[in-house]
Amino acid sequence: MISEAEFRQNLELLQEQLANACGSANRSIEEVQILPVTKNWPIEAVHYAQRAGFSRVGENRVQEAIEKQVGIEGINWDLIGHLQSNKAKLVAGRFSRVQTVDSSKVLNKLNQALEKSNDQLGIFIQVNTGKDPAKAGLAEEKCKSLLEEAMGFSTIRIEGLMTIAPYAPNEPTIARDAFSKLRILRDRLSSQFNLPLTELSMGMSGDLQEAVMEGSTMIRVGSGLFGHRS
Repeated sequence: MISEAEFRQNLELLQEQLANACGSANRSIEEVQILPVTKNWPIEAVHYAQRAGFSRVGENRVQEAIEKQVGIEGINWDLIGHLQSNKAKLVAGRFSRVQTVDSSKVLNKLNQALEKSNDQLGIFIQVNTGKDPAKAGLAEEKCKSLLEEAMGFSTIRIEGLMTIAPYAPNEPTIARDAFSKLRILRDRLSSQFNLPLTELSMGMSGDLQEAVMEGSTMIRVGSGLFGHRS
């Protein structure tokens, strides 16, 4: 694992990239959050993020996050990996947000678990706007019905939408198109249901520029902050 000093250097570079992207998009840097992704890293990664002023981190796997949560205070945990419906009961009371809700089955399992624990949970609906078979997320045309269903649960706070762009580092227009589609979908649904849907979780360090141009409010960054595992 990299040192905390190296993490701070990476963070500084990332913030500079983000500031430049926001400048190009005529946006304030305050409009875009960085979500440090601590998956596959030891608990020190969470400590690094917390000491740098972050109060929220992203994890891909429920069990890994639960193990890290022991003894950690003052951190909100976002699940950003695929959630199996049989793991939904483990999410209640442990995560403040699930960014990857993409089916009625998962939504209902979460609601059942939250009713039992008397908790509330923020969610993003994950949409596969890039139509990438390798990525999770529901089709754009199915988002409306899942959103309507989620609105019927008092345990659920619908906070926004999330997507992962297809991996095409040499063709940035592919990522930008996926992000543009998510923003347009959000605007349409927000207007239709009179829901704020303030968050657009889209973009990572490799497609940050395109995400910011298309209105991202949150970029999810793992290796850009913590390096690559050897």
